[in-house]
Formats: sequence, structure tokens, C-alpha cells
Amino acid sequence: MTVLRLGLVLIVSVAVLQACTATKTVNRAPVEDRGTPVPAVQSNAAASAVAKPVLPGAENAGKPGYYTVKPGDTVIRIALDNGQNWRDLVRWNALENPNLIEVGQVLRVAPPNSETLAVTRPVPTPVAAAQTLPASNAASLNVATPTAVVSATAPAATADDDLGWIWPASGSVLTGFDEVKNKGLDITGKAGDPVLAAADGRVVYVGSGLRGYGNLVIIKHNATYLSAYAHNQTLLVKEDQSVRKGQRIADMGSTDAEQVRLHFEVRRQGKPIDPAKVLPAR
Repeated sequence: MTVLRLGLVLIVSVAVLQACTATKTVNRAPVEDRGTPVPAVQSNAAASAVAKPVLPGAENAGKPGYYTVKPGDTVIRIALDNGQNWRDLVRWNALENPNLIEVGQVLRVAPPNSETLAVTRPVPTPVAAAQTLPASNAASLNVATPTAVVSATAPAATADDDLGWIWPASGSVLTGFDEVKNKGLDITGKAGDPVLAAADGRVVYVGSGLRGYGNLVIIKHNATYLSAYAHNQTLLVKEDQSVRKGQRIADMGSTDAEQVRLHFEVRRQGKPIDPAKVLPAR
């Protein structure tokens, strides 16, 4: 009887040990399995990167007349830096919402060839050029001239350079031009002082959508030149409005500035130049 009981105890002990061993094996399995999904996640990420859609205009990246959008860019900023009307950029690139552009997207910033011809100012014949006419009247002449004569007498750039600039405000220069720190002139004044168009042209932007400029007016004078008037208190013109040299376009102010001032820029083909080089001496 004692032997029988001892045998039963041994059988039960073996069964318990086997059960414990099985339990430990089962408990280890989930720990080992937790690491297995990692390669699958990495694989999905790689697949997602491969499947990323190609941004609009990517095929034109690096070509002349195109610009690749960078962080912080806006359509207005890109237009100013390339000497264009922001509305033209919207049209050339078929942008449904100009406020939604993506980093890496490639935009056309130069007009198509047909439009380039349309904005080129006609050059008068030597006889017409010899007449004494105001610059605005001379520019409006539309006389057919052979290509050879045009290139030999008056390049288009020369005609565009002759704008007869005037100072946009009567105050003194507070800060001069610096290619890195200040892309124009800062002119002193009092709140409400008149801000004048520095040359004939068409208003291509009115608003406060360009950071650091406050209430801003941008005028396109021809295919080569733009001028910008920043920090205004009141804006007196509208987009697409034609303005004459000396016309009051705004009242001086301090929007987005530490004090009342006019920040005035001149851009030649989108690149800032020292306005003092085109303005008359005082």
C-alpha cells in the first residue's frame, strides 16, 4: 500500500513538472514574437517612400525659367524675387489655390515665349528715336523695325532702363542698401506722409501677405523693373491699377516695423539693386 502511494506521488510530481515546463515555454513565446513586426514596419515605410507622388512640375526642375519651392516660400515672395506679377505665376502654373504650394514643387517663373514677345517694348526706328519726345510717348511708339536694326541701335534693356525715376518720399535716408541686410532704402518720415510712385507702371500687389513688409505696394514698371513700397499706414491703390510717376499710392506708416519709415526697393529682373543708383541726386 505504501509502495502504491509512493508511485502515485511520483506520477503526480512528474505531471506537475511537465505542466510547469510547458507553462514556461508558453510564457516565453510572446516575448520572442514582439520583435518580429519591426522588419514589416520598416518595409511599409520604404514602400510608402517609393509610392510618394511626384510633385507638379518636377520634370522641369533646374531648367531656366523655373523655380523649385523651398520652405517658407509664398507665391508673392517667389513672384517678387523673379520680377513677376504673382497673378501671372498663378495663371502660368494653373494653381487652383495660390496659398497651397508644396516644398519641392516646380513653378514656371518666366513667361512662355508667346508672352515674352507680348511684353517686349517696341523699339522706334532711328528717325522716330531722333525726335524729342517724353519717355512715356517714345515707349508707346509701335513702329515695325527689322531685327538687325533693333539689335544695332537700341536693345530692349536700354529702353526698359529709361524710366526717369523720382524719390518716393521726401525724408532722409535712414538705412542704405545692403545686399545681405537691407535690400532697399529706408526713408524717414511722419505717419501719414505721402508715398509716391517712383515711375509709371501697373500695381501688381497690394496687401500685407509678405512677412516683414507690413502693408505693401508693388508696382511693375516694365518687363525688367519692379518697385516695392513697404510699412505703409494706408494703401491708396488697387491691384491692376495703372499709376503715374509721382502719384500718391500710400500713406507712410510703421506696419511690421519699429518706427515710421518707408522701405523702398527696386528690383531688376527680380534681383534687388541699390535704388540710389537709379534715383536722381538730391
